[in-house]
Amino acid sequence: MTENIKDKVVVITGASSGLGEAAARRLARDGAKLMLGARRIERLQALATDLSLGKDAAIETDVSHFEQVKHLVDRAVEMHGRVDVIINNAGLMPQSLLESLKIDEWDRMIDVNIKGVLYGIAAVLPYMKAQKSGHIINVASVAGHKVGPGGAVYSATKYAVRVISEGLRQEVKPYNIRTTVISPGAVATELPDTITDPNVADRVRQLYDQVAIPADSFASMVVFAMSQPEDVDVNEIVYRPTRQEY
Repeated sequence: MTENIKDKVVVITGASSGLGEAAARRLARDGAKLMLGARRIERLQALATDLSLGKDAAIETDVSHFEQVKHLVDRAVEMHGRVDVIINNAGLMPQSLLESLKIDEWDRMIDVNIKGVLYGIAAVLPYMKAQKSGHIINVASVAGHKVGPGGAVYSATKYAVRVISEGLRQEVKPYNIRTTVISPGAVATELPDTITDPNVADRVRQLYDQVAIPADSFASMVVFAMSQPEDVDVNEIVYRPTRQEY
């Protein structure tokens, strides 16, 4: 299913690896016009080259800074005349017990996982309102549906993404804009590597070693949501490895 993807202008944050990279590879193959953002510019440029997108399709972007996210979206519009989809994918998962008081990690998760999504929405909304069309895809997590020890702040950020997405869904109806929030379970990415608490890291890595599925699974969910007819709005997708209990 690849309808409604060819020639769509798609902006992806956190595109240098994991879910973002997988989505970029799949959408490029299906004929989308991509604008990729991430902090690791060398990896991002290598991906853009690999996908034959050209160096102008890769922009160093820290989503915790609105000006950088706006520049990413503005550049897509400058190059292609519009923006059809944004995938607000950039995220961090440095889980820890609250008693560990890893306040810097809490702040960074809030800046990237919540503010980064809000900044992506703010950057595309003026264009999509003017176009009277668009699709905003926000990445949450099954942790936004369930919480366990060590996951309080991370789960809170991902629950916030779900709440923001639902509020957005209701507000953009007059503009024919679609909204989707995708909540993956254990998917093989670098997210567990951001966990600095050794006990929590061991638990998460054991889960991922046992059940994690490829990042291509996320790309399939993106394609499913994007491929629906324009009058069909897939608002929420929750998916896990078949063997995952959490």
